[in-house]
Amino acid sequence: MSQDQQIDLFNLQGVTQAPAPEVKINRDLIPVSASTPIPVGTYASLADMAVHCNQCQRCDLAATRTNVVISRGNPQAPIMIIGEGPGQTEDETGLPFVGRAGQLLEKILAAVHLEAERDVYICNIVKCRPPGNRTPTPDESAACRPYVLEQIRLVSPKIILLTGATAVRGITGIKKGITKIRGEWLTWEGYLCMPILHPAYLLRNPSKAVGSPKWQMWQDIQQVRQKLEELQAAEGS
Repeated sequence: MSQDQQIDLFNLQGVTQAPAPEVKINRDLIPVSASTPIPVGTYASLADMAVHCNQCQRCDLAATRTNVVISRGNPQAPIMIIGEGPGQTEDETGLPFVGRAGQLLEKILAAVHLEAERDVYICNIVKCRPPGNRTPTPDESAACRPYVLEQIRLVSPKIILLTGATAVRGITGIKKGITKIRGEWLTWEGYLCMPILHPAYLLRNPSKAVGSPKWQMWQDIQQVRQKLEELQAAEGS
């Protein structure tokens, strides 16, 4: 074979490639089987997704929940906050971050002039309360993760705050301890993310001394506010 003929082997002009096979998903199976995938773009809206969330039986947490806890806040918010899982108050109300940790989170946001119902959209890695508020298992997180990914896609925030190690691992796969990576900007799938300490951790560590968890959170949330202003200014220029 001549050199010209060899080169022609890599000339794909005029060659029609076979289309990728269409993935057919039975939507009726999504809420009941964790083995049924939820491809990106499955849901047309957050309300569409919520129908499946409220019916979901994809993991064992469904058996012990009172309510499915999907989200609260502004679906067009520039900041998305992802936590670990619902606690007792959240399970009772069906809303995330409304217990003591949620109240502290709202105070932290307000300190930098951010409002929970205007500037943020809040959800969790899992939508149902783990018994005893334990950490979600990898299987539970995996069953619920596609819902969270669809929330990210549909909200399309400028900044994602990952509260605690479970949220960081559940979204990015990073397994480092939260105290080692908090306050660092990460880029994941084109989104700007920051791991931050979970408000529940701050409640267990009330000191405000320099270097304490509360002091660290204050440094981090100021960074977030500054970054948001920079991004909004760049959009307006």
